[in-house]
Amino acid sequence: MEYLLSLIIVCPLVACLFIFMFDDGGAKRFGRIISFIELILVVVLWISYRIDTSDVQFSTKVFLIPQLGIDYFVSVDGISLFLIVLTAFIMVIANIYLQRRDDAKPFVVCLLSLEGILMALFASQNVLLFYVCWELALLPVLYMVGVWGSGQKIYIGLKFFVYTFASSLLMLVSILYVGYLCYQQLGNFNFDLSIWSSGALQIPIELQIWLFLGFFISIAVKIPIIPLHTWLPHIYSEAPALGSVMLSALLSKMGTYALLRFALPLFPDASVHFMPIISVLATIMVIYAGIIAFKQKDIKKVIAYSSISHMGIVVLGVFSFNGEGIGGAIFMMVAHGVTSGALFLLAGMLYYRTSTRHINDFGGIAEVMPHYSFFFALVMLSNVGLPLTIGFVGEFLSLYGYFQTSPIITALAGTTLIISASYMLYLFKNIFYGDSIRNMALYKNLKDLYFKEYCVILPIAVVIVWLGVFPNTILKSMQVSVQQLVGKMYANSQEQDTKKHLLNVNGNLISRLPFYMEETIIDLED
Repeated sequence: MEYLLSLIIVCPLVACLFIFMFDDGGAKRFGRIISFIELILVVVLWISYRIDTSDVQFSTKVFLIPQLGIDYFVSVDGISLFLIVLTAFIMVIANIYLQRRDDAKPFVVCLLSLEGILMALFASQNVLLFYVCWELALLPVLYMVGVWGSGQKIYIGLKFFVYTFASSLLMLVSILYVGYLCYQQLGNFNFDLSIWSSGALQIPIELQIWLFLGFFISIAVKIPIIPLHTWLPHIYSEAPALGSVMLSALLSKMGTYALLRFALPLFPDASVHFMPIISVLATIMVIYAGIIAFKQKDIKKVIAYSSISHMGIVVLGVFSFNGEGIGGAIFMMVAHGVTSGALFLLAGMLYYRTSTRHINDFGGIAEVMPHYSFFFALVMLSNVGLPLTIGFVGEFLSLYGYFQTSPIITALAGTTLIISASYMLYLFKNIFYGDSIRNMALYKNLKDLYFKEYCVILPIAVVIVWLGVFPNTILKSMQVSVQQLVGKMYANSQEQDTKKHLLNVNGNLISRLPFYMEETIIDLED
């Protein structure tokens, strides 16, 4: 078990070397086998994970250049575990769905290489390794868009690359500066995240603000947070279906994960300082993107703006700074990955049959595709946040957590339930239950779901219902790690106002874990 996590990272990357030994059909089958093996390994990791300890698990550390603090250091905790599970699940679905009859080999390479990169990113405990994976993750998606996209794919791909790469340079500068602070204060360059967040490194509040901004701007582009979102709707709509799935289900989670892994524990004072501004931006994301989604005529653009709106709720959950909100944000990352990925897949299935995404071209599809309509309705209701679906739990906990900070902002963000219901039900009505099919010549021969499409959508439907009914499947395993994150924030904060705010939003209870003292929960006012 010691090298299980490293095996999960290496397996898809090594498999890429053998793809071109096959023809296109063989490459697709090989990709499905590798992604399925990867999922089995991740399930073994999940089953073997101990939920009663705050220590990182399945650690592997190999020193590369010790003098510069460069090493291969990976491990997993309750925060990263389920993003690794989400990545493995989505990749299996993507490899099964892959429709291409030609050029399949490079597409499979893109999927498997992206899987290995994301596994390394979510498991990384060395910040330089994290940054390398952060940048490398752009390349497979950029290739997908540039080769198999539609419309102005080259312009849109370059816009995506320039936005994300240029902003990431600010993160790199911040990372190198913190490494230099380690040299000044601890005597050696060090990029070990556990050392950075241990409290041994003292970062004054004035410096925290600049370093936080360096990380946050890069993260804000990736999520994306308004007004740094303008690249997203175009690339989501013009990318191939699986490219849109990768962007919405996985790459956007890199940003919110980085907030939890770096911004909050390393710069707690700056996080609390910027919390009001970020919360307002997140609320604007929820309302503005939801209204824009209602006005769209392209199915994929509706889903794209819906994705922005729901990621606003995740950001609010992160900046609640308490167990309920952060746990809800992590759960919603998983829920959003499943539901948004499923919506893009369903949109791709419809486009594959009709070669159009314009909402006004449809009407009455339920008459000829009843099974497709049922599954679209289920995923759509999960996206809206219907109770007993995966979409409800994360939204509720994120908003409940932030209610401790601001009931007013929570109430405004809570309008997502009304706004998302409005545009999703409008979309569903116009596509599936119009007066009649507007173009009978085009739609009279439409086929319902094929066997391969059932294999794609049925597992997603099961996950949507199962985690909606039994959310503790995920929530229980992340609880200790979330408590430890809040404890790190409290211990590393230097300002009394920060400590007071953290106590207020946590009901005066902060978990003190082995990282500091002992594994007990105490009332810090006593």
